[in-house]
Amino acid sequence: MLERIFHLQEKKSNIRNEILGGVTTFMTMAYILAVNPQILGDAGMDRNAVFTATILSSVIAMICMALLANLPVALAPGMGLNAFFAYTVVTGMGYSWETALTAVFIEGILFVIMSFFNIREAIINSIPLNLKYAISVGIGLFIAFIGLKNAGIIVGDPSTLLKIGDTADPGVLLALAGIIITGVLLIFRLRGALIAGMVVVTLAGIPLGITRLPEGSIVTAPPSIHSTFMVFDFSSFLHPDMIAVVFTFLFVDVFDTVGTLVGVCSRANLLNEKGEVPRAKQALLSDALGTVAGAMLGTSTVTSYIESASGISAGGRTGLTTLVVALLFLLALFFYPLFNMIPAIATAPVLVIVGLFMISPIQNIDLDDYSEAIPVFLTVIIMPLALSISEGILVGMISYVFLKVLTGKRKQVSVVMYILCAIFMLKFLLH
Repeated sequence: MLERIFHLQEKKSNIRNEILGGVTTFMTMAYILAVNPQILGDAGMDRNAVFTATILSSVIAMICMALLANLPVALAPGMGLNAFFAYTVVTGMGYSWETALTAVFIEGILFVIMSFFNIREAIINSIPLNLKYAISVGIGLFIAFIGLKNAGIIVGDPSTLLKIGDTADPGVLLALAGIIITGVLLIFRLRGALIAGMVVVTLAGIPLGITRLPEGSIVTAPPSIHSTFMVFDFSSFLHPDMIAVVFTFLFVDVFDTVGTLVGVCSRANLLNEKGEVPRAKQALLSDALGTVAGAMLGTSTVTSYIESASGISAGGRTGLTTLVVALLFLLALFFYPLFNMIPAIATAPVLVIVGLFMISPIQNIDLDDYSEAIPVFLTVIIMPLALSISEGILVGMISYVFLKVLTGKRKQVSVVMYILCAIFMLKFLLH
């Protein structure tokens, strides 16, 4: 049956390799089970419910990916998108988490439609390549800043806005040690380095009183999602701010997914003779369905994970690898007390390291052309300083259009970019 569904022999794989690939991918991305509830909890959501929603939405998306696309690509609520949800839309813009979930739901529906009609290519192709790189770099700095802030390594200051935290504080020292420990594990190429670093910091936090041990059994029934299930608020949908929010969710999700699919399939030698991702439409549809399900259950945008490359390195080549990851996620559903005991100090190093991963495209950015370099720099610098991914994207795109037009390079600007620029300027004027 497995051969008939996943075509293992055709992909030059076997059940052992697929299981090993699935376990490896799970180990490298399991950190999201601890990090996502903490981030969305900062937006006022019930962390217990978010834990369950995170797992269920991931499982739904991965089953679709395994059976529809037969690709070794795992999915879960995306880093960066969850931070945008909590710290930009809710904390920064003042919207309720119910409204933010509505934006995710609408974005997911739009993504489903785009997956059928290939509209995504028009948007992706309209965004200049350097700006695409800049968005990834900016989100990386944004996520790293959140990690440093949550750990108390960076704190607010009335005179300088920001400063280094109390370096004598045990929590700060433990977070800094966590970054070093995780870095050492990565250098030695330990699979599951991020979650291993979290475990070390969590255990070290017990004698310091930072880590709270679970009361009772570590195996329990899954937390209820009653408080987050189908909780939508459409009242602010037509406001220019919300249109920009939906676009940001959509753009980052589409770009993340396409980039991950190309990178992972290239690593696994799964690209066809034209360099295209096989069954790309089904893969993108799986991502979109996961996002819709996630919004209904109570979590931020679900997207494809670049950590899937680790499972491919371990031998995974088909959707069976993804199905194994889904089964391990389901198993984790019954160990919530273990994930709940992980303190913010332990997840902070993960955010910093993930930020490092996301800034890697900076080496591909062309900084010699100032009409490209200035919008790139504005995009990158505004995201962490304004604590807003969407504002960075908006400023970057608007400045790009104006610099190109005013320097006689208007032909380098696509029609879609002009339209987006007009929408974003309207958003600023009506802010």
